[in-house]
Amino acid sequence: MLTPPRTLLRRDGGLYSLERALRRRGFDVVAGADEAGRGACAGPLVAAAAVLAPGPAGEIEGLNDSKLLTPAARERVYQAVIRQALAYAVVVIPPAEVDARGLHVCNLAAMRRALAGLRPAPDYVLTDGFGVDGLGVPGLAVWKGDQVAACVAAASVIAKVSRDRIMVELDTEHPGYGFADHKGYVTAEHAAAMAARGPCPQHRYSYVNVAAAAATWAERLTPGGGPATGEGTVGVALQAHGLSPSSVGEDVAMEGGGR
Repeated sequence: MLTPPRTLLRRDGGLYSLERALRRRGFDVVAGADEAGRGACAGPLVAAAAVLAPGPAGEIEGLNDSKLLTPAARERVYQAVIRQALAYAVVVIPPAEVDARGLHVCNLAAMRRALAGLRPAPDYVLTDGFGVDGLGVPGLAVWKGDQVAACVAAASVIAKVSRDRIMVELDTEHPGYGFADHKGYVTAEHAAAMAARGPCPQHRYSYVNVAAAAATWAERLTPGGGPATGEGTVGVALQAHGLSPSSVGEDVAMEGGGR
């Protein structure tokens, strides 16, 4: 990818210094992209992109890497980002699509879709940890980008809060797994729930722990062919959260806003 001429940044320059430096180089619209749910074994993968306004209008009180914020703080920052951002977009990839296409492929595709949905379109893109090609504009992968660049931190908050809300809703649709608490990540309670009930359609069957739980559950099937207890299902089922089954290449499962 193309990069601007070398620019020196002070370590104490703050969360907005990288975007300020890029604007000084002529990149007026700097977008950040991040995801939530890579490490989860249940629920969707959610990618988000955001563009913050230059100057004080784009400074978000309390903005930081979403993982470093309490749930209450994340909600406050999320509301501020949605209110103050020049543009943002969210793309949701259902778990069966992750199973079918692979996590990294889905992650890159979701980020591309989120960035493509931004209006105004970005002149430069910052991503967290790894680069995303095929954007048509210069970009830079930033190590711990959600702690270094404000637009990436904003995207991380949008992705995290959006996904957490989905998992709370899925908890009511698939009770007994604790989705509202662990948000689909691997915990002892989650493993115990899968062992007791079998995986549900919102689990990622390509993940080793889910596949193992599904195999164990299959061995417990009654002679009649149905599960002995619970709502578990064996195999991969596509049940997108409020969405029609679709490929990440299609313009679906996306929301956003802009000013």
